[in-house]
Amino acid sequence: MISWLVMITTKITESVITTLSIANEVKSEKAGAYVTFSGDVRNHDQGKTVRALIYEVHPTATGVLQGIAEEVFKKYEVISLSIAHRFGQIPIGESAFIASVAAAHRAPAFVCCEEIVERVKSELPIWKYQEFTDGTSEWVNSA
Repeated sequence: MISWLVMITTKITESVITTLSIANEVKSEKAGAYVTFSGDVRNHDQGKTVRALIYEVHPTATGVLQGIAEEVFKKYEVISLSIAHRFGQIPIGESAFIASVAAAHRAPAFVCCEEIVERVKSELPIWKYQEFTDGTSEWVNSA
């Protein structure tokens, strides 16, 4: 679906998210540039093999994510953006975090998407718990 409206979409969900579904949310006939980032669960971290990854979410996370989206949107000449972050157990290879931005030109789309990713990683109150195949585990204090 192509939209003529300026739009900001955010969600925190246990459901599967895909780059195609999030990128489709920002489609616009006004846009000539689309940038999408996907943070996927990988099978290793710090030299160890990851067996499972679980994200825990704070109740304020939805509001924090919406605030990040609105603040970043105002800074750049973009048409629309969509951000989704999962919580719960996420299988290796699936997306945990996706951001997609539409703009008339590539430069604002790239810088806007980059700022979204950096701010989500540093500000969103979501923590990940990793279990490794060697029997160890750890909490990581960021999304």
